[in-house]
Amino acid sequence: SLHTIMCVGEQLAERESGETENVVTTQVKQGLLDVDKAELKNVIVAYEPMWAIGTGLSATPEQAQEVHQMIRSVLAEIADESLAQGVRIQYGGSVKPGNAKELFGQPDIDGGLIGGAALEARSFVEIVRAAL
Repeated sequence: SLHTIMCVGEQLAERESGETENVVTTQVKQGLLDVDKAELKNVIVAYEPMWAIGTGLSATPEQAQEVHQMIRSVLAEIADESLAQGVRIQYGGSVKPGNAKELFGQPDIDGGLIGGAALEARSFVEIVRAAL
């Protein structure tokens, strides 16, 4: 089956002004507007704060968990709690060997959408080990 990865995330100014929840909630709801509830199982949501892509900055595990939990609650509103629990929500904002284990240990972070760190084999292997 085909899986779609829908990336959502806020800019730094939006985070600093306390708009993360509004921005990400709107992105999730608009992005899934015409998706049949039964098809949600084929959607992966990736939280990628724009300020952390390619910058070396990363959300703290607590910040990432907070947004992931909020995304899951939006999914429960759109569909139901059971479907929301079944949707994979990944973090994709500068995951590195040094932060992967702590990020992946959060209850609502189901994995990572790895970018630049996947280009270096040793880094990628360490991230994969952290996910295990």
